[in-house]
Amino acid sequence: MTITTLTKLSDMLASGKTSSVELTQDYLSRIKNSNHNAFISIDAEQSLAEAAAADDLRGQQKTSPLLGLPIAQKDIFCIDGTQTTCGSKMLEGFIAPYTATVVDKLKAQGSVNLGKTNMDEFAMGSSNESSYFGAVINPWSPANETLVPGGSSGGSAAAVAAGLAPAATGTDTGGSIRQPASFCNLTGLKPSYGRCSRYGMIAFASSLDQAGPMTHTAEDAALMLTAMAGFDQRDSTSLNVPQEDFSRLLNESLNGLTIGVPKEFFGEGLDSEVATLVEAAIKEYEALGATIKSVSLPNSHLALPSYYVIAPAEASSNLSRFDGVRYGFRASDYTDLVDMYTKTRTEGFGDEVKRRIMIGAYALSSGYYDAYYSKAQKLRRLISNDFDAAFEQCDVLMGPTTPSPAFAINSRADDPVSMYLNDIYTIPANLAGLPAASIQAGFTNNNLPVGLHLISPYLQEAKLLNIAHQYQQVTDWHTRIAPTAIGGSN
Repeated sequence: MTITTLTKLSDMLASGKTSSVELTQDYLSRIKNSNHNAFISIDAEQSLAEAAAADDLRGQQKTSPLLGLPIAQKDIFCIDGTQTTCGSKMLEGFIAPYTATVVDKLKAQGSVNLGKTNMDEFAMGSSNESSYFGAVINPWSPANETLVPGGSSGGSAAAVAAGLAPAATGTDTGGSIRQPASFCNLTGLKPSYGRCSRYGMIAFASSLDQAGPMTHTAEDAALMLTAMAGFDQRDSTSLNVPQEDFSRLLNESLNGLTIGVPKEFFGEGLDSEVATLVEAAIKEYEALGATIKSVSLPNSHLALPSYYVIAPAEASSNLSRFDGVRYGFRASDYTDLVDMYTKTRTEGFGDEVKRRIMIGAYALSSGYYDAYYSKAQKLRRLISNDFDAAFEQCDVLMGPTTPSPAFAINSRADDPVSMYLNDIYTIPANLAGLPAASIQAGFTNNNLPVGLHLISPYLQEAKLLNIAHQYQQVTDWHTRIAPTAIGGSN
């Protein structure tokens, strides 16, 4: 079994070696036979109909970069006529009346929707254990242990790593694409804030949320982002900038590139094996013509406390709409409207979601707004200023994506702070709105994947993908196959 990328599948379709219907049938069969709990829902009939339509277009000599390629969608994206749950009991059985712009854009390129992937409830989590539909299992789990895939886009990550889909969409509020990409040996990209429309993407923290691709390679990520990105007047935070081909710089030389390595990313709490592998990966860039330079992000230690005030505050506001009145779950036994609200939200939300709503409501409450939320926003500006200063000295920042490899299911479920620390390296880029990616950097002695984190200046995704792609041309970490992937192993 070899890694199957979107690029390879596109070549196979173009040459007539296979059809979209055959590809889709194969992936649907893999999903049915897997035990990773990566999907919440599939509609095989609809998927095959989309595949047949793509084959018809190809037969008419009509083509587009993603025509006929199967892609899984995180269940945070609304799709007209399809169940959209956000991993929550609160939305179990909810049928969306419209389609998210990101999904619409992929569909316009002729891609085939394989189904909706599992996720942490309302995207709140770093392990995919908070899903109402059960925990997702990391395909890199050894025989004697069951590991988390990371979160909140854990279902998307597990689906791609397990060979259930060649690519998937994810969302990233504080690391929810990059952290599971690191845990599952994938390429995961969080674009600049505003690059991809948030319309139809169920909101967690509106000033932080961003959609992005989860793939095996930077080349595939560029292909997907080119389709996903673009201005949308239905999203007030969408950037009205010219459309880009994010593949255009992939093959450029890295001669003259300056890589900044923040000293704060290699301190206490970083697993020694992760540090060794990440340092080796950065060293590899020197052979590609890059210069390595130590830099500082002096306020990075403020990112975690700042984030865990801002994100819950925005979540408490966004999730107030889930009240049992108009759609979604409603408690069956109540005495009046207030009782219905209380019981619906108590029964409908999981523990982690309730925890963050309460934290956020407190931070926004009278007398505490200035002490918490307002101060967190000021810290956010300091963190953003640090990045501006660092990029005056280098072209890209590199470090570890996560402080450790994937951990066992249930090992941190009762320790929220320990769980939150998984995002310590990824959160700063969200606070600053910068593009960032995790790419494959090697394996620990226990054969667990480790990610290399790349952060670039605002709107420089094409260069970021070039830097990732050039590394993947001289390494083979991205070609390694998870031991429980459907169809074989290394």
